[in-house]
Amino acid sequence: MFDTTFIRNAINRSAESPLDRRRFIRAAGLTSVGVGAATLLTAPEASAAESGAVTDGAILNFALNLEYLEAEFYARATTGAGLPDSMTTGTGTRGGVTGGRKVTFKTTSIRQYAEEITKDERNHVAFLRKALGGAAVARPTINLDASFTGAAMAAGLIKAGQKFDPYENEQNFLLAAFVFEDVGVTAYKGAAPLVSNKTFLSAAAGILAAEAYHAGLIRTSLYNMGLQAPAGKISDARDSLDGPSDLDQGITLNGGANIFPGDENSIAFGRTPDQVLNIVYLNPKPVTKGGFFPNGVNGALNKSGGGAASAGAGTMPSGGAATGAGGTAEGRSTELLVGGVVAAAGAVAAAGAYQHSKKDSADAVSKTDGIAAV
Repeated sequence: MFDTTFIRNAINRSAESPLDRRRFIRAAGLTSVGVGAATLLTAPEASAAESGAVTDGAILNFALNLEYLEAEFYARATTGAGLPDSMTTGTGTRGGVTGGRKVTFKTTSIRQYAEEITKDERNHVAFLRKALGGAAVARPTINLDASFTGAAMAAGLIKAGQKFDPYENEQNFLLAAFVFEDVGVTAYKGAAPLVSNKTFLSAAAGILAAEAYHAGLIRTSLYNMGLQAPAGKISDARDSLDGPSDLDQGITLNGGANIFPGDENSIAFGRTPDQVLNIVYLNPKPVTKGGFFPNGVNGALNKSGGGAASAGAGTMPSGGAATGAGGTAEGRSTELLVGGVVAAAGAVAAAGAYQHSKKDSADAVSKTDGIAAV
């Protein structure tokens, strides 16, 4: 079924160290493949440092950092507690989590959605940790408090001196979830071409599908609650962080619903790992920490980009994130949030530059009731 050389190279490239090959074989279910396990485990390791290539292990660890963030966010919203200590150890510096508490959901369906997503994100963490074995990174320091306030201020949802609490009510919770879910989908889409091990590419595709279901559900819930306007502002803020491309979309397009943000062929766009880090670090510059990860992420892929256009993103309808009409803002400010604590005036200016004059802006629902700013 599989060529011996292909399997050996795939496992060598996927493991970040020789000690992790056996765990990769077990996690991938390859112990019954007709090749000698001993041969695979003693094969020379393909060194990323020597070849200059990004290993599959580094990509999976990058994904694990994002899954830690999502899992902690949802777990605290639904249970009031985060991941158990046994699921947060690993290589690199293990950090704590600031912020988060149980949300008082008034809508039964939204509570049930949140509970299901909590389970899914926890399972993603467990799977990636098992696949990576001893190479799995520890949970980095995560901020679920000041970072959301910084992101909300950059998006223009709150003013200077106010605080955005994602756990205050279900509306805030959905808007906060919207920050993560779309980014998760584009992160897996963008990382897929970098994965060479077909077994783990298949698994990553499966996680991408799960994240896409989550994103669609969050977008639908926001639309049904009349939160099109603030969701559009969040989309604009993401676009102001990840480079000059104007690909992100809100939940309305040309006056109608926009549950799936696709191009003219209805294909989702992707973000490179450094673009994803620009968003979660809340900084358009090349940095190694900030925002939701005040001390940075663990692993080899830890530096954000410097405004490069999205690779392999495809062509999207020209225009703004909220409605899909307009154009790319030029000369946006780079004085965005560092650490999610200081919201400079440039943060609002950068996000505000994306509030284009759009044909259907008058049609967009501007309801913001329930958004708690204190």
